[in-house]
Amino acid sequence: MRFWEALKISLQSLWANKMRTVLTLIGVIIGVSSVITVITLTNGVNKYVATKVYGYGANVFTVGKEPQVILSYAEYLKYQKRKDFTMADYEAVQQLCHACKQVGALIDSSGSVVAGKKSSTNTDIRGWTWNMLEISNLNIATGRAFIPSDQTYARHVAVIGYDIQHDLLGMGVNPIGQQIRVDGEPYTVIGVAEKQGSTLGQSQDNFVAVPLTTFEHTYGTGQSVTLSIQAPATGAPLDAATQEVQTIMRVRRHDRPGEPDDFSIDTNSSFIGLWKSISSTILIVIVGVTSISLVVGGIVIMNIMLVSVTERTREIGVRKALGARSSDVLMQFMIESATMSTIGGAIGIAIGVGAAYLVTALVHFPSSVQLWSVLLALFVSSGIGMFFGVYPASRAAKLDPIVALRSEL
Repeated sequence: MRFWEALKISLQSLWANKMRTVLTLIGVIIGVSSVITVITLTNGVNKYVATKVYGYGANVFTVGKEPQVILSYAEYLKYQKRKDFTMADYEAVQQLCHACKQVGALIDSSGSVVAGKKSSTNTDIRGWTWNMLEISNLNIATGRAFIPSDQTYARHVAVIGYDIQHDLLGMGVNPIGQQIRVDGEPYTVIGVAEKQGSTLGQSQDNFVAVPLTTFEHTYGTGQSVTLSIQAPATGAPLDAATQEVQTIMRVRRHDRPGEPDDFSIDTNSSFIGLWKSISSTILIVIVGVTSISLVVGGIVIMNIMLVSVTERTREIGVRKALGARSSDVLMQFMIESATMSTIGGAIGIAIGVGAAYLVTALVHFPSSVQLWSVLLALFVSSGIGMFFGVYPASRAAKLDPIVALRSEL
């Protein structure tokens, strides 16, 4: 019962000095809310990226001149020295890879799209082989997908994203058969892809896909092709397919035994691993910086508790004179300090979660509250209160009752 009595006294003391308590807790509240906001947003992004990446199919990988993610300018210069991938490479892998279910090829660019009097800039222009829609797990909402003859005869047909239909053609107009101009070239719309939404605030529906042969006739063959390969969905085919493609490309590019590949192979797992590595580093740095405010908050709590010990010296003397032990006084002030910081931690958690959801609502940045982060925040805030409350509590416990009673006489 001593614990609950000490807790009751602590709450009464904090309530009696509400303004001082609030000012004391600001450091803890800011620190906890900052950490919770960062963790919630980071977890949301990790979950969102994993969902999006795996949505393209866990059995799909890409092969190209350079990796899909380049982290430095030095790496960029290194990869630019490699030989380009061509349609001949695509055809060779398509013919020779027996472990591959489908082989597609693509080139990405950006440009302008005009429909009537409306236009868009910085639109993703995709040169795709006829099967890339299926490999990319992208369904058609209206119209049809590409067919082999579109690629064979380099037809000027296009599959557009939702943004192009909504912003340029208008939702009340049947998009099939409509004419658009992509960088000045006319195309006939044959299909509209299902709406994909945004990734980290970047719309995935602002694109126009055209047959790869048509793309090369328009823009030339100076850009390197990226191969997108789908392995069978059953068994353990991904490793077999990647190894077979690696062998084919090493032979075609004349890579000597023992030398590294003169090309890059990227799988969904490599994307997820790279992203988690980057996000974990960012999380550690940001949490480390924001945790400084927790230390500041702990120091403020210690100072206020020292002031509280001085103000309540007579009270401590009376309690000891009536039989309270030093351990009772120590427990009272330790619980008071821990209670103060725990309340601050709880308020900080509420503010942090609210801030994360507000960011999600305003800019559609994904967020995900994790129970472990909430419990960890409460544990850390309580621990800070107890750690910085040890010195004031020990000073209170060591007071001589006679000296304490005499101090305010």
